[in-house]
Amino acid sequence: MHSAKELLLKKRDGMALSDDEIAAFVDGVCDLSVTDAQIAAFAMATWFRGMSSSEQRALTLAMRDSGQVLDWPELGGPVLDKHSTGGVGDMVSLILAPVMAACGAFVPMISGRGLGHTGGTLDKLASIPGLETALGIETFQRVVCREGLAIVGQTAELVPADRRLYAVRDVTATVSSVPLIVSSILSKKLAEGLDGLVLDIKFGSGAFMEDIGRARELAASLVAVGRSYGRSMSVIFSDMDQPLGVAVGHATETLEAF
Repeated sequence: MHSAKELLLKKRDGMALSDDEIAAFVDGVCDLSVTDAQIAAFAMATWFRGMSSSEQRALTLAMRDSGQVLDWPELGGPVLDKHSTGGVGDMVSLILAPVMAACGAFVPMISGRGLGHTGGTLDKLASIPGLETALGIETFQRVVCREGLAIVGQTAELVPADRRLYAVRDVTATVSSVPLIVSSILSKKLAEGLDGLVLDIKFGSGAFMEDIGRARELAASLVAVGRSYGRSMSVIFSDMDQPLGVAVGHATETLEAF
């Protein structure tokens, strides 16, 4: 049995955590035996100390397996997704997902909120009155099979560990931690049951990660972990020193995308 305090001491002192220790911590995040204060300490220790590739892989897997992992038998097309690390004026998901579906792909996009000062795709969708993004598994899969896409948030069924970790990162100045970004993004994407993933890594003044060097470091970690699970991975880098469109703000960006 691994106590959260012991794990925090190890990570604080720069020691690597085992797969079992990481899995035990994620279990505690889900069953609430790990407190918000301990999650914050873990996030800050990871920000300063980092994680090895094996730790990143173990954290991603434990978070993915905290909920249901989707399967898509006999869809008749590839299951694909795109993930952006977020930027002011970034409306790509709202446009790209239906374009991909129109081309015959299936896009089960589990998205996020927050992302520091930039907001996420769910924040933009929340500006549409009455739109529901907290779908149950059966409804989510039915919509994807019928329409070719659905954009939803994390639920108690899909990657519940990330929902708590994500919220704490957003208020503790640890959003930019590469290992936590990797596990947050890929736990959701692996839970989607994807065949392939395109990563849109943002850098510049309109993104939470301003330096291109850090963006390349993040891309390398994401690709390494994703490919270790047999997924097709590709990366583009977007300069966010200016918005991609003319609108800034969740409601106005959504209107521009339409």
